[in-house]
Amino acid sequence: MIDLLNLNKIQLRDLFESWGEPAYRAAQVERWLYRELATAFEAMTNLPRDLRARLTESARIGVPRAMAATASADGLTRKALLQLDDGQTIETVLMLYADAPGSPALEEPRQVKRRTVCISTQVGCPIGCPFCATGQAGYTRNLTPGEIVAQVLHFARAVSPAPLTNVVIMGMGEPFMKFDVTWQAIASLADPERSGMGARRITVSTSGEIPGIERMAREPLQVNLAVSLHAPDDALRDALVPLNRKYPLRDLMRAVGAYVEQTRRRVTFEYALMDDVNDKPEQARALAWLLRGLLCHVNLIPLNPTAASPYRRSPDARVKQFEKILRDANIPTTRRVEKGIEIAAGCGQLRQKESVGESK
Repeated sequence: MIDLLNLNKIQLRDLFESWGEPAYRAAQVERWLYRELATAFEAMTNLPRDLRARLTESARIGVPRAMAATASADGLTRKALLQLDDGQTIETVLMLYADAPGSPALEEPRQVKRRTVCISTQVGCPIGCPFCATGQAGYTRNLTPGEIVAQVLHFARAVSPAPLTNVVIMGMGEPFMKFDVTWQAIASLADPERSGMGARRITVSTSGEIPGIERMAREPLQVNLAVSLHAPDDALRDALVPLNRKYPLRDLMRAVGAYVEQTRRRVTFEYALMDDVNDKPEQARALAWLLRGLLCHVNLIPLNPTAASPYRRSPDARVKQFEKILRDANIPTTRRVEKGIEIAAGCGQLRQKESVGESK
């Protein structure tokens, strides 16, 4: 059966035309899927009954099943382990940023300033970063465009009628390994007739897949680019981000520089700080030198450790020292607002936890 979430605008229109239906039926269905958040064709009451019957017989709406869910004590972070049709599982996280500490969030989503969903693009991840729970679990397959979009719709239903405000593609997987798939999903999210998410409210994070960075620079959608850096030199980055062996820092920085020059958009560098691994003052100075003169921003992330990894989060004093060195070198730097540490909100952690539980 056809998952309608897998179809782009042209494919959806062509499907209805092949059934002898007027083109506007595609627009009606798009609204039901992406705005009304319908999960069944019977809910699409402005469609003729015979068309709803045909859709039920020949098509489906991909709605992954929530296998596990957990929420932080403050109600501002919720994580779901979603099961796909083939039984594989992926993680999706909702992060609510309240206007003031203690604001009721999940109960009253309209009272929060931002409602951000972090989504995955693969089942597992082939990069194999040793500090990441997803990397430790290995790689199974790529997601379809519909499976990527379905994660956003899952939490859009949870906060409705308040709208989601941001999407970050920073979950399981390397988004640029299947660029066309990821970009089709992004196009659906940004399409004014579909989810209508502003492109500048969507961020895609790569571990350094240079061809994807180069392709993104040519795309008209002004989606934000983030690069998972984690080390200021090749020797350390080879160990922390194995993709660096294929695309070393010199080539990566050249590609990022060309991206900035072509798009005039700022790039965010994500840097997970690990105790006595990549958090020393000399490494902060090396990072400042690497990024000198580049339109960029550094997002420092105290590591969310996993039980299977030897890496531990940097002490708070060292995080502040690292941040100060970068700022003193005129590198715009912030420390990420930490969300959901107590609920294993780091990438791959809930999936890893559930897998361990099943194996006992």
